[in-house]
Amino acid sequence: MEEQAEEQWEYRAVLAVDIEKSSGRGNVPLLRNRETLRSVLRTACARAGVDWAACPRADLGDGLLLAAPAGTRKANLVHPLVRELAGLLTDHNAAAPGDATRIRVRVALHAGEICLTPGGEVAGSPLETLARLLDAPAAREALAAAPAGVPLSLLMSQHFYDETVRHGYDGIDPGQFHRVDVKVKELATQAWLHTPGWTPPRPKPPARPAGGATMTNTASHGGAVYANQNGDQHITVTRDR
Repeated sequence: MEEQAEEQWEYRAVLAVDIEKSSGRGNVPLLRNRETLRSVLRTACARAGVDWAACPRADLGDGLLLAAPAGTRKANLVHPLVRELAGLLTDHNAAAPGDATRIRVRVALHAGEICLTPGGEVAGSPLETLARLLDAPAAREALAAAPAGVPLSLLMSQHFYDETVRHGYDGIDPGQFHRVDVKVKELATQAWLHTPGWTPPRPKPPARPAGGATMTNTASHGGAVYANQNGDQHITVTRDR
């Protein structure tokens, strides 16, 4: 009797890509777009030094999920992989014969310990987080609001950001990323958004009131608290004798 292979648990960087507004285009464009996405992602991986053949992959219907080979430098998935993917999609869209075969995508990045099954599949909670990031409203809304020439939005977990973007490695500008709130199903967290070639409008902080209204409150032991809305707070305490 053959001995059954066991699951392996390994720390991996994971990436997911989903085509924007893929439904309603018809079967022929859908199949062509799926093949185009696979082709450009494979090329982007090769240019980023990520071994496509060694990446466990999963078909998402109108997207793809892949786990980078163990030991792959996570920063390479930000730069040059995302840059290359954006360039390849831009070139494809410029030559596409019509809207049905133009492709814009959402990209999500995360990392963690995942299970490699004997059947070649991958599983584990990092993939659940990755799926939530891919489906996050912040990523969808950013891509929808971006000019038509912007080919993708990228949303990465705080963990991935901390280990790549914040260090400012070559080719990665932390100033092009901004933090957003993510709440999808059971996931409530913060993540980092990037739209190559375009900067989404940032939410404006609430306006400070004009003037300097003063507030006075009585303290519990016979003193007074004076607070100015636009300045420092001054506390004076007097004690009863």
